[in-house]
Amino acid sequence: MNIQSNMSGSLWKLLVKVGDQVDAGQEVAILESMKMEIPIVSEVSGVVEAVVKNEGDFVQEDEVVVKLQV
Repeated sequence: MNIQSNMSGSLWKLLVKVGDQVDAGQEVAILESMKMEIPIVSEVSGVVEAVVKNEGDFVQEDEVVVKLQV
């Protein structure tokens, strides 16, 4: 299961790392766009399999940020 960015912006902060357990509704990262902080939230529960983007990276809308094993 891929967790994607809901809009374009800079990946300000990652809140998870590989191996972390994530619950549905949990914030996994925070985007910064137009001086606003926008959370990226997981829709499902699972374990973080890969973190695709790094803090400071620019991400486009719908780009994969974190991969979960559900």
